[in-house]
Amino acid sequence: MSLVAPVTVHKIIGESITESPDLLAVEEPLEIQLGFGPVTDRQQRSVSVTMRTPGHDEELGMGFLFTEGIIQRPSDIVSCRHCVQDSAKEGNVLRVELHPDVVVDWARLERNTFTSSSCGLCGKTTIEAVMALTAGPILSDFTVEPAILHTLPDHVREAQRAFAYTGGIHAAALFDADGKLLLVREDIGRHNALDKLIGAAFWQNWLPLSNYGVFLSGRIGVELVQKSWRAGVSMLAAVGAPSSLAVQMAQEAGMTVAGFVRDNRFNLYSEPSRVRLMQSA
Repeated sequence: MSLVAPVTVHKIIGESITESPDLLAVEEPLEIQLGFGPVTDRQQRSVSVTMRTPGHDEELGMGFLFTEGIIQRPSDIVSCRHCVQDSAKEGNVLRVELHPDVVVDWARLERNTFTSSSCGLCGKTTIEAVMALTAGPILSDFTVEPAILHTLPDHVREAQRAFAYTGGIHAAALFDADGKLLLVREDIGRHNALDKLIGAAFWQNWLPLSNYGVFLSGRIGVELVQKSWRAGVSMLAAVGAPSSLAVQMAQEAGMTVAGFVRDNRFNLYSEPSRVRLMQSA
């Protein structure tokens, strides 16, 4: 599947109208299925359906399963591939076969999957649930100079192939202390872009990501902090603003959060010591 789809638009400039070809970001559902259980009693269960931009689906599936605490290491996965149930779902069903020794805690999955801002959990309960999946506060010597953060928006934008064509797709990028981009993943969904990034790092045995930062092209919601904490990310930077609960969770995680990273400025909301050479106004 392609990341973009052609469309004809009517452009209005002043009082004139013209037809013009354009490109849109593709949005398709992805159903993630699990095969699990002992060899003598294998079972199958659908765990998630998410609207995503096709591409790096295996990384998306692994990132989701890791951040939700279902898998811990690459060896937990026997296979991860698309399956075809009918022609209408071709390419939109991902089957992940788990090692027979992996025990899935379905109750914990249901408690810790935050699907909407109206899920009914208070901030304290949300943070406690995430803490149960982590090793505690992030301990890291990772630091960057302000100039590194200032360069990230342009560098990530240059690496966004799909955004260049559509203007309607999010990115998550992994960067080191020198500002080098190690991984960039795109998706119409902010959460999916981060899951793809974490899934790629997970499969390459890079976790925990305590010596790296992650840059996001949108705002920072609590779910993005949750996923980053699970992956051990020490710094989360974004073009947009964080929510109050995102900052509260980042403080508990010992994670640096930088918002409004654009136009040669940014705000620090937690753990400011990871940004070097700062001057007080």
